[in-house]
Amino acid sequence: MKIVIFASGSGSNAENIIHHFEGSEITVAGIFCNVEGAGVIERANRLGVSCVLFNREEWKTGNRVDALLASYSPDLIVLAGFLWLFPQRLLDQFPHVINIHPALLPKFGGKGMFGMHVHEAVVAARETETGITVHWVTEKYDDGAPIFQGRCPISPDDDAHAVADKIHELEMAHFPSVVEEVLKDIQPKS
Repeated sequence: MKIVIFASGSGSNAENIIHHFEGSEITVAGIFCNVEGAGVIERANRLGVSCVLFNREEWKTGNRVDALLASYSPDLIVLAGFLWLFPQRLLDQFPHVINIHPALLPKFGGKGMFGMHVHEAVVAARETETGITVHWVTEKYDDGAPIFQGRCPISPDDDAHAVADKIHELEMAHFPSVVEEVLKDIQPKS
């Protein structure tokens, strides 16, 4: 089975998923990135995984991205720190798309809620716990059905950076195995 990962940032989740499936029948066939110079590009190159860089116009029109994505024929698309809304036209072609969000949805989700913005909002709301949510992707930000939630406590003295560290630990510990579980329920493409 083949996975394609979409990422906009450093790529730590992408690398973790790639390592998780090394030596198995599941492969990360490619990474698609929308940010020139993003860390995920260097990681992909170092790990020998094909990386496609695209811009906003190519994303909006789909002329280049859609054809390239189809050429990979992914069984599952994983959004790992990808910050653009996934369009309905791609969801129609590729119904198995999941995302990881750095909070316990439905709290702290939606447009503009990513990265440190989420952690700052969690701290400002004086939450006592937070976590990660892996969910199905729809045409709306963070609106799809949850697949998995991992939780961690927040101490009164935790700032947004401390929360970010806890979230990163949860992502590293759980995201690859959740991807693997999702794949068990998907019929491989022939």
